[in-house]
Amino acid sequence: MSAAQGEKKRPKESVYINWAKTAQSAARYNLANSGMRNYRLADLPVSLSDIELTGASFYGYPPLQDALARKSGTTPDRVVAANGTSMANHLAMATLIEQGDEVLVEQPAYEPLLSAARYLGAQVRRFARRSSDGFRLDAGEVERAVTPRTKLVVVTNLHNPSNSLADDDTLREIGDVARKVGARVLVDEVYLDSAFEAAPRSSARLGDQFVTTSSLTKAYGLSGLRCGWIVAEPELAQRMWRLNDLFGVMQPHASERLSVVALAHLDVIARSARDLLRTNRALFNEFLAARDDVEAPPSEHGTVSFPRLLAGSPDALCQLLAEKYETSLVPGRFFEEPQHFRVGLALEPELFREGLSRLGAALDELKEGK
Repeated sequence: MSAAQGEKKRPKESVYINWAKTAQSAARYNLANSGMRNYRLADLPVSLSDIELTGASFYGYPPLQDALARKSGTTPDRVVAANGTSMANHLAMATLIEQGDEVLVEQPAYEPLLSAARYLGAQVRRFARRSSDGFRLDAGEVERAVTPRTKLVVVTNLHNPSNSLADDDTLREIGDVARKVGARVLVDEVYLDSAFEAAPRSSARLGDQFVTTSSLTKAYGLSGLRCGWIVAEPELAQRMWRLNDLFGVMQPHASERLSVVALAHLDVIARSARDLLRTNRALFNEFLAARDDVEAPPSEHGTVSFPRLLAGSPDALCQLLAEKYETSLVPGRFFEEPQHFRVGLALEPELFREGLSRLGAALDELKEGK
């Protein structure tokens, strides 16, 4: 294949993000949304006088750098601010790999991670997270798939879409595998905080071969702040800041200042999120226990679940829900598992309860062949 032909095959969009912004967002009962309900500005202890439009933010706003470093258990020279986790992932990959480099990505995967690697010209290889094993992250699968050409291993923790939680020992093993071939490990941790007390600390502390990304979006409902970040060794962090001069240049200062306030009150925001998810998790586990046509482990943490439809088409189910029941789910085809669908657990409880009722009605309708 010529360079020109290879270039034509690089994705120039995210099919999933386009769908998420258009198809699912219009549903009254949005079970496709994977993040917490939106946190209101009125609930943050700020006044207009706390916000400025412009500040000393050239390579990070120092109060925000300090706050993100404290949250990540690291030092400010290892933190790179970014426009949400998506930009953090893109910026990290663009710094870590060159065109033609081999990148090893989990399967199933979050589509924008794959598309970003391919857009950057990576040669993508895959390793399995198996449905039969609860999509558990398995260091042995990584070791079998890695080659001397591998430059980067990409995982999510909590796993998107299955919500599977990887422990420190497994991640350390993957780090050891990567180190032997001179590769780095990129861990997207945007969902990790939604495990609350069960969440391990960031993988960034496991060694300099790890690069982690996250934001205040999924676990806290603060997507409007676009407060994302990367944690990497200082030399890499400096390269990412300089590369970002070609992309975002600097973060909006008003958002930086609001993010500092949000981080100072994150325990209160987290408490609200934890209480809502506890309520909805009980409702969802009750729903699962009553169904014989879907299969998923009981939900223990996180904001999503990834059930398997035992008979019939998840695409047909999602279409029926959208057209007749004002409800949206994410079809599993967006995550390379077409017999699954992803359910978001973070709606207001009354909306979530009704959304589950409508999901049940649609499953019954499909089962009865109406």
